[in-house]
Amino acid sequence: MSDKIRVGLIYGGKSGEHEVSLQTALAVIKAFDMNKYEIYPFYITKQGEWRSGPQLQSPVEHVSALTFSNGDGSQASFALQPFFGTLDTASKAEVAVSAVQDASLAPREGAQANLDVVLPLLHGTFGEDGTIQGLLEMANIAYAGAGVLASAVGMDKIMMKKVFAQEGLPQCVFRHFTRTQWEKDQPYFLMEIEISIGYPCFVKPANLGSSVGISKARNRDELISAIQTAFQFDRKVIIEENIDAREVEVAVLGNDEPRASVVGEIVSSNEFYDYKAKYVDGKSSMIIPAQIPQELSDQIRELAIRAFQAVDGSGLSRVDFFLRKEDNAVFLNEINTMPGFTPYSMYPLLWNESGKPYDELLDDLIALALQRHAEKQKLQYSFDV
Repeated sequence: MSDKIRVGLIYGGKSGEHEVSLQTALAVIKAFDMNKYEIYPFYITKQGEWRSGPQLQSPVEHVSALTFSNGDGSQASFALQPFFGTLDTASKAEVAVSAVQDASLAPREGAQANLDVVLPLLHGTFGEDGTIQGLLEMANIAYAGAGVLASAVGMDKIMMKKVFAQEGLPQCVFRHFTRTQWEKDQPYFLMEIEISIGYPCFVKPANLGSSVGISKARNRDELISAIQTAFQFDRKVIIEENIDAREVEVAVLGNDEPRASVVGEIVSSNEFYDYKAKYVDGKSSMIIPAQIPQELSDQIRELAIRAFQAVDGSGLSRVDFFLRKEDNAVFLNEINTMPGFTPYSMYPLLWNESGKPYDELLDDLIALALQRHAEKQKLQYSFDV
């Protein structure tokens, strides 16, 4: 029996960040030490079909090798589709969990044991919103990164900001509403936004990643149009005040005793750091470490840890802030529980500058996942009457 750690990589997914996830998987595979780990790939198509490939014996050079569409011996495992049979709800859950344990996440090639740990390298909807984490919890499989609660709260900007407000963390002014509320009382919400926030302001879907669906509104007509755009992506919308600020970020790593990296700054190529600025034009730049006073850096790093603990984070998160230009006031923007993870993404770069290279970061994430899973196995979930 091999003493290597058996790692399953889940990537792709049904979100708009499918391609970003593939790039993350490619980078992670290249960085793994094959002398320490056995790597098993699991690709989720944009339609939700799970495909498993054979154990990777060496790094792959292109994402096309990760999608298992070229007759390479991979197997289409299963798709988690709605069940319309006669089983009750509990039985349906057992079917899904059994599929994960037996059909999909058991290593191929004649291996006799299931995986030791899974890295869910999925961004956005169905990846960092608690859904895949819940499936892995039901299957009792160790996995890296945030749990169900932290993932769900971190993905829903409204719930996230409410949690941060409860913890007394500094934030910009925001308002929110559902599509139903908007349709019933549009004049009220327009007045409320104009009085409490004013123009310009930012309009965002509550649940989406990579700045998709975000607009800057400078007047009432643009505000109405921006809200309509946001409702294309979610049933809830959040409106935030505009702050003339620098954008700074901190990487957090750990479970119950998290650590914060140095502070980095994003200089966007666009008016704000939207999807185009992040992934398309390649003109945005990162300044690591950010050129700010040490006292201010320490304050931001402390706030990052508090934000991580507020959502009950684990494994990793990137915490983003606004640093107001006029007075260096700090405002917590959001927490990202599954940040971009290529060697050129902000999260690994922040840790590299903090003295932890990419391969060591992967080692730490796996160790943290196994540690958290082992602690959960000590808990009692049923009681004899």
